[in-house]
Amino acid sequence: MLFTSFRSLARPLSSFPPSALSLAARRAMSQYTLSSYLITPAELDTALKKNVHSKLSTAPKIIPLCASWFLPNDGRDGKQTFKAARIPHSRFFDLDAVQDLNSPYPHMLPSAEDFAKAMGELGIKRDDSVVVYDSKELGIFSAPRVGWTLKVFGHPNVHVLNNFRLWCEQGYPVESGEPATVDPVDYTVPELDKSKVVVFEEVREIAKEQGKEGAEEVQILDARSKARWKGTEPEPRPGLSSGHIPHSISVPVSDLLDPKAKTLLPASELQVLFKSKGIDPSKPIISSCGSGVTAAVIDAALVEAGFPEENRRLYDGSWTEWAQRVSPSDSLIHKVGQ
Repeated sequence: MLFTSFRSLARPLSSFPPSALSLAARRAMSQYTLSSYLITPAELDTALKKNVHSKLSTAPKIIPLCASWFLPNDGRDGKQTFKAARIPHSRFFDLDAVQDLNSPYPHMLPSAEDFAKAMGELGIKRDDSVVVYDSKELGIFSAPRVGWTLKVFGHPNVHVLNNFRLWCEQGYPVESGEPATVDPVDYTVPELDKSKVVVFEEVREIAKEQGKEGAEEVQILDARSKARWKGTEPEPRPGLSSGHIPHSISVPVSDLLDPKAKTLLPASELQVLFKSKGIDPSKPIISSCGSGVTAAVIDAALVEAGFPEENRRLYDGSWTEWAQRVSPSDSLIHKVGQ
């Protein structure tokens, strides 16, 4: 199996039209450009030391963005975790607030207008570089979802820290307490890149057609635990059936992480893992999970493993939508042993 390197998702400055960024902004950004999507604590620390923190400065900034979030049955709170320990000058992206609040399903993408409003309230400008990170407890969990959200709305420079647990263990600076207030900014309403998202109706048709003669083979990867995928363990949301989409492949988040550091595994190990599960980089991939959050961990792992950018999509509604919308007569909830 051949893997082509597509690890660097940060667009080079030369790829932006002159109108997109001022000359001063381009020069400032060139001082601390981060080259890959997944970055180490050392890389972030070096970049932050070159960053300008003054409110008077109009130069683009590197902004650490905490995306801590926990499952509904966990009992912990992301915002309180952010207040307890964070990278200096961080802002907090609330996954439970920045979503489509009119949808019956959790964590569906917000409108472009709501996304722009949230970014503006966080004081993030379009030419700022954003480094998203998770809680120390979970290592890598919800940060890739926020990073993916920024990417599908076209934010030019987005990265994920690998990870805040190592940041703390390696002695980089941490602050706590109430965060400093930030001045809101204008963030231009973007366009959603629909090529990176797949909706329920299309996934249903894919599931119905999989395995039939002449049907395109689409690989649906599920980030939930193996037991939830099998249907032997209950879902964290009461009343929701466990099980899996027919023909989907179980790729639990825990398989993608170092068991101690909770960092994403190195590219070489991820390539071996995906190959062992029969995942082909030349065929379309849909990432799924419980509510569209940890599906983005799979997507980040595919980036790190060198899978091509094209033909990779995320099922936003994921299992929470699927289990509530499929018809019993369609037999589209599978459990192992049934």
